[in-house]
Amino acid sequence: MSYIRFENLNKKFGQNHVLKNINLEIEQGQLVTLLGPSGCGKSTLLRCLAGLETVTSGKVFLDGKDITDVNPKDRDIGMVFQQYSLFPNMTVAQNVGFGLKMKKVPKEDIDRKVSEMLRIVGLSDKAGQYPSQLSGGQQQRAALARAIVTQPKVLLLDEPLSAIDALLRHTLQIEIRRIQKDFNMTAIFVTHDQDEAMVMSDVIHLLYEGEIDQSAAPTEMYTNPRTKFAATFIGHYNIMSAADFNRMTGASLECKDVAFRPEVVEISRKPIEAEGCYHFKGVIGDSLPHGNILRYQVYVGNQPVDVDVLFRTSTIYNTNEEVWMVIKKENCIEL
Repeated sequence: MSYIRFENLNKKFGQNHVLKNINLEIEQGQLVTLLGPSGCGKSTLLRCLAGLETVTSGKVFLDGKDITDVNPKDRDIGMVFQQYSLFPNMTVAQNVGFGLKMKKVPKEDIDRKVSEMLRIVGLSDKAGQYPSQLSGGQQQRAALARAIVTQPKVLLLDEPLSAIDALLRHTLQIEIRRIQKDFNMTAIFVTHDQDEAMVMSDVIHLLYEGEIDQSAAPTEMYTNPRTKFAATFIGHYNIMSAADFNRMTGASLECKDVAFRPEVVEISRKPIEAEGCYHFKGVIGDSLPHGNILRYQVYVGNQPVDVDVLFRTSTIYNTNEEVWMVIKKENCIEL
């Protein structure tokens, strides 16, 4: 039986139908990401689980228990928000121990647990400082420690890294993932950043306009998107109608759209001999470096195709240069 289950869940704000008949299961010990653009319903779904929003219809189950109408304080759920909401008049240690104090845990146990938690998140030397004396990354770790120290059944993280610079953000992604694994904690992470979702998740649930568009492990989500939206949102795909693809390659696909990644296109100054592939040629248009990758926009007639190659001397082509391309048939996804 799944550890968390949303059953036919609907949420409306007036006439705005934010969550539409959500059916979703999450296993114990997983770190699951709710991914999607702003306004797709991911934070609302998180808040329905936490009890911070009442559901319009449907059920929410946690560890076999229907918690749809349970008071938020009785759900045993920890939460870290985008704004860390640390108490400014409390030290780091006092902030971390606050939940334990509210549960009337003996002081010596609070001190021990807080000390251990601060060690785990690397803030032992900041125990006596106040939030205003901490950097953004340190505040995030303090908020994480406060949420985890009570050992909740579920940890909810609502875009907690969105206000942090890119380098620190990457470090904290790894840190959160490590702590989640160490505690074997069930966690749900909300983000609109597909790279962040790919790094952190056991499973990604992609939301679009209040519905689950696709659920899959990160690798499966990236390599096998099931819908045009998933292909657009996860990674970078060339997406075109089947009619345009057929004209470009001479194929005879009967689906609606076709998607293929820029890195699966092989490009050469000479015709390429390869079986099980679609063959076509085009003219180099624009090029744009992405670190060690050089992305070309190649025109096959009026059809633009993005092609990624490693940035090296042998792969530098000139604008308007004619090139030959092949794509393995297995790398073309019918949508």
